[in-house]
Formats: sequence, structure tokens, C-alpha cells
Amino acid sequence: MEPTLAELAAKVATLEASGAMKGTIDTEVYYFWATALMVLIHAGFLGYEMGASRAKNVLASGIKNILAFAFIIPTFFFFGWWIYLGFPNGFMPTADGDPGLPWAMAMGPNLSDNATGVFWAAFTLFAATTASIFSGAVIERIKMSGFVILAILLGSAVWILGAAWGWHPTGWLLTDWGYHDFGCAGIVHLIAGAFALGVLINLGPRIGKYNADGTANDLSPHNVPLILIGLMLIIVGFFGFLAACVIMVNGAQWTNIYGQPMTLSSIGFNTLMAFGGGIIGAWAFTRDPFWMMSGGLAGIISAAAGLDFWYPPLAFVIGFAGGATISYVNDFVVKVMKLDDAVGAIAVHGWCGFLGVIVVGLFASGYPNVGEYPPVTFMGQLVGALVCLALGFAPGFVVSYFLKVVRLLRVPDEAQIIGLDLAEVPLRAYPEGESVASRGGAALQPAE
Repeated sequence: MEPTLAELAAKVATLEASGAMKGTIDTEVYYFWATALMVLIHAGFLGYEMGASRAKNVLASGIKNILAFAFIIPTFFFFGWWIYLGFPNGFMPTADGDPGLPWAMAMGPNLSDNATGVFWAAFTLFAATTASIFSGAVIERIKMSGFVILAILLGSAVWILGAAWGWHPTGWLLTDWGYHDFGCAGIVHLIAGAFALGVLINLGPRIGKYNADGTANDLSPHNVPLILIGLMLIIVGFFGFLAACVIMVNGAQWTNIYGQPMTLSSIGFNTLMAFGGGIIGAWAFTRDPFWMMSGGLAGIISAAAGLDFWYPPLAFVIGFAGGATISYVNDFVVKVMKLDDAVGAIAVHGWCGFLGVIVVGLFASGYPNVGEYPPVTFMGQLVGALVCLALGFAPGFVVSYFLKVVRLLRVPDEAQIIGLDLAEVPLRAYPEGESVASRGGAALQPAE
């Protein structure tokens, strides 16, 4: 017996519902694994910062990084996600943020919601990345308590407010200025670098960094190979980071966060081209393995804001420019401004984040936005970059100054001399085989 029209209609409806559910699950799985891949960013930062420390400070540097990650997870649940959803128009919250409140139905294992948890997880990993960027700049002399406070402030409040303004599809930087920042050059990297700048002004240099005449000493890392491995892990995790910047809807054209059509191919082409350009640029101008690998990261950050639409050779040139300039920017920070940035975070993340936002205005002015939003312009990108700079610097400077006043910012000189591993952990990372210099020899004593 042939099926009736009603039976055929029922089968079609079942198939459509099944296809829609499959699409929903595919989307959920996509962001789940993109988030998992991003954890490698933090494994990379862990190795990077531990390697960049002297042997007497290795564990303290690693513990700070892990604690930042751990504390940002609950704080981003309790108020970070609400800030992103509820503050796209400025400093006054809107009702749109209510689904991000910790007691909202969406903030739990709701079987009818296959999106909120994985999106929240991806943003949480973005938040932890900002704290890890800041973490490297301040190693070897910041107090654990002060660091955790600053990491929570940056990761669960400051950067996500910037994301609400410049990355949310109704954020005022987009709706008023046409701001474009696909890969978070400004929203993550510039804000985190500017935050580190504000903190370093109040934190001060490590003992032995500067001589009495103001010249800087090189406080060499204890394990450069670990730095290189850590940086490469960050690059691997970056692919998960960038994948999570894509709005993936199964069966429809994929878009960026602003609703503009794009493909994963653009990320594949441009990320690798910028990565290669950054390494070559840094190596050409420094011949230093540390800056060479930092150049790979700098190259991607420099091209990040436009990774969704760059022509690949242009991404290479932009990445080359970022890698070629980071050592000079770091020299200015360390030798002229007299700020002891232990890993070059201000140069790699702050400067290259600024560069990444500005080059979109230079090379992509006129690129159309969806709907009635204004197109990309140089002025819009400049405004966005300055907003990210101020948003990162101001709270970093003000809150670190307060922590300095109440003696929660910097460890005592005696703790620096013996090493933070013994003073704060207390445990030695290398109980056998440490050199006298790595434990705080004469070369590391305060300048007279």
C-alpha cells in the first residue's frame, strides 16, 4: 500500500527535524573541540613563562599562570559572560545580559540549549589568554595575591567589556564606527598588552635589571628550548582560538562575529602566511631564537584583525612587519621607558595588537558591514585601537597602584634574591644542578 500524503508529510517533517538537530549538534561539537584545542595556548604559556624565568623562580611563575586560569573560570561564569551580553552600549547594562546571569536557565545543563555552554567555554578560554599574556610580563617579582586579583580583573571584566563594545554584533564600536577585529588583535592582545604596561609602571623592575647609571642588564632565561616549545604550542592553540572566532551554522554560510561571510580557508591561508612572515621578519632583524619564535606569534597578531579577508601575500607582509619591529619596540620599553617586561609582552601583544587593528583601516577601508552599519574606515579602526589601549591601561595602572599602596603588589627584595620558589611555593624546581647565578648570585644584587 502506498503511503498517504499525510504519512509522506509526516516523514518529511521527521527528516527535517532530524537534519536540524544534526546541524545543532554539529555546531556544538565544533565549538567544543575548538575550545579543547585552545587549552594548548595555556600549556604553551606555561612552558614559555617557566622557561623565561630564572631557575630560582620557575615554579612560582608556573603556579601564577595556572592559578590565573583556574580563578578566571568561576569568575567568568559569575559575571564575565553577563558583561559581554549586557554591556554592548557602554558602561550601563541592558536586559540583554540577563541570560548571562549565573542563575539564568541558559547557564546550566538545559537540554534545549546546545549553544550557551560551548560559547561560554570558548570565551572563558579567550579570557584566560588575556591573563596569560599579562602574566609573562610581570614574572619574578609580583606577589601571588596581587597577581590573582589583577588577572581576574583583566580576564573576567576588562577585556570582556572591550569585547562587548567591539566584538559583540551590536557593540557600539561596530554600530557607530564600523570597527573590524576578526581575530581579536585589539580586543584581546592590545588590551592585555596595555594592561601589562599600566601594571609594570607600578610594579618596578626585577632586582639587578638596571644599573645605577640606568643601563639595562640581560636577566637571561634559564631554558630557551622550553620557551621555543611553549611558543609553538601557543601557535597550535591559536588555530582553535581562531576557529572559535567563526560563527559556524551547519548548512548555512559561515560568518565572522559581525555576520560577514567568510570561510575556514581564509584562516588556513592567512594564519600560516602571517606566522611565516613574522618568524622571517624577526629572524632577519635579530638572529635571536627567542625573538624568532616570538615573531611567529607577533606575525599572527599583526594580521589577526583581518585574517578573514586578507589576500595571503598581504598577510605575509603584515606578519613580516610585526616580527621585524617587536625587538625595537621592546628595546624602547626596556631601555627608554625603563620598564622591565620580562617576555616582551608589550611589544608582541600590545604593539602588534595595535598594528593589527590599524592595518585593517589602511588596507581594507570601505569593506562593507552587514545591514546599515558603517563600513570599515581608518578613523573607525583608530578609534577602536585607542579605546582598547585606554581600556587596558587605565584599570591596570589604577588597580596596581592601589595594590602597591596596600603592599600586595611586589614581593620584598629578600624574596627576589633567594627566589620566589623558596619564598612563595616553597619548593625548588631543580634541587640538583642549579648554578649559583641562577639562585641569585652577586650579579643579581641590587645596584648601589
